Amino acid sequence: MKENQNKHRLTVADIITLVRIAGTLLLAAMKPLSPEFFIIYALTGLTDALDGWIARKTKTSSAFGAKLDSIADLLFYAVMLIRILPILVTILPGWIWYAVAAIICVRLLAYITAAIKYRRFASLHTYLNKLTGFSLFLVPFLLVTDLAVGFCITVCAVAALSSLEESVIHICSKDYCPNVKSIFMIKRR
Repeated sequence: MKENQNKHRLTVADIITLVRIAGTLLLAAMKPLSPEFFIIYALTGLTDALDGWIARKTKTSSAFGAKLDSIADLLFYAVMLIRILPILVTILPGWIWYAVAAIICVRLLAYITAAIKYRRFASLHTYLNKLTGFSLFLVPFLLVTDLAVGFCITVCAVAALSSLEESVIHICSKDYCPNVKSIFMIKRR
């Protein structure tokens, strides 16, 4: 009987996440910035937004679904790094990579602070983190325009604020609160 209790039935949200994984694998094989690439890229972004929303609305959120979503996200980021980074290196000024390195350091500081303080990995879904993710998602669409460099600089500024905010939240909060949406909502208990 325990075997049946441990089985997870795929939900609609899980299937949408699996579609994102399939789309990501297609992106790995496509020519970056081609019309086909943009269509599949947009669909993967849509599935990323839909899976969690559907899981919440249908009350089918699960640990399995959350892990599957994280796997899909990591795979998507890895593929985008491999496919888009070479283009960014040719377009963006050299100094921006120092800013990116600093942002990564601040983000790592947030994760290390949380790991030490809460004894777990902790990543927050703040408004600024969501804005950063959405802005990063838009980067490939803007790489084919004259706005690419200016937009990437703006994304760096938002990512810097987001990373700094998450670090401050972890430093100032007594307990891990994954639902904190902003630095202005910290409970210092």
